[in-house]
Amino acid sequence: MVEFAGWSLPLQYMDSHIASHLHTRQHCSLFDVSHMLQTRVHGKDRIPFMESLVVGDIAELKENQGTLSLFTNESGGIIDDLIVNNTSEGHLYVVSNAGCAEKDSAHMKNRLLEFRAASRDVDLEDVDFALLALQGPSMARVLQAGLTDDLSKLTFMMGVTTSVFGIGGCRVTRCGYTGGGGGGISVPGDRAVELAEKLLQRPEVKLAGLAARDSLRLEAGLCLYGNDIDETTSPVEATLVWTLGKRRRAAMDFPGASVIVPQIKGKVSRKRVGITSTGPPIRQHTMILNTEGRVIGEVTSGCPSPSLKQNVAMGYVEPEYAKVGTALQLEVRKKLVDGVTSKMPFMPTKYYNAK
Repeated sequence: MVEFAGWSLPLQYMDSHIASHLHTRQHCSLFDVSHMLQTRVHGKDRIPFMESLVVGDIAELKENQGTLSLFTNESGGIIDDLIVNNTSEGHLYVVSNAGCAEKDSAHMKNRLLEFRAASRDVDLEDVDFALLALQGPSMARVLQAGLTDDLSKLTFMMGVTTSVFGIGGCRVTRCGYTGGGGGGISVPGDRAVELAEKLLQRPEVKLAGLAARDSLRLEAGLCLYGNDIDETTSPVEATLVWTLGKRRRAAMDFPGASVIVPQIKGKVSRKRVGITSTGPPIRQHTMILNTEGRVIGEVTSGCPSPSLKQNVAMGYVEPEYAKVGTALQLEVRKKLVDGVTSKMPFMPTKYYNAK
């Protein structure tokens, strides 16, 4: 067990980290991510409210569709990454990171006071539900056995409120943090253990902890807040420009737009890149050098990839070294090892789009 954002969470269960990682890629694993912050946003002004905080086009979301977005500050930094879902029940369902829970909650509540002072109709509700992530190629088959809804009609980032194995009021969303097939289940807290036990009755489902979650998300090229992005990082530097809604870019009406939008066609001092290497693992804070030996950046996340049998990492380098295939050197234990910038994700994604 390790301390994480004020919670005590398992690094791994009975299986080793590598066995758990590979089981998720080949079958299906259950992650308890109940530490994440879940919030409902109510009221007829809920969409303008959310768009006053994030970079995404929330107004364009279809019913029961979600999107990854970013809370940004006025200097263009990323306060947190989050998922915003436009539910058919007349509210937005928002999931953000446990490590930023207090900050995110205060950020939304401060904006809520501004909206209410302007007589806008919006309200926030903390969701006291557990959150389970069922990840891997067997997810749909496992979960479909407990649903009356047809899961095949639920494409990536779509969700539905339904009963799961007889437990009502659950919200099931096709999403995940592994880059593979997966889903999240928001379940009433007093029924979470019951649901987990029912899922674990299936032989292809095993529990997985933080270690596997981290290596899986890194293979998928997904950022971890606090490591790869933070309030000093802009979406352009982080190569997250795709999160900026086109309408929002044109209107420049999100926090930090005056800094972020000019960066898209202008210059930034660093860019997030993928890196692969052989030899000793490259970890967070490893220095990145060019082939002449000059420091040009730093690794923000890294590990040996259980799936690819090579080291994978992401970090920030000066823009001229960001092109895929650029030779690099990495300082590991005071020795230099060879590396190269790589396309991300490192593993092909398998998001379900019903094609």
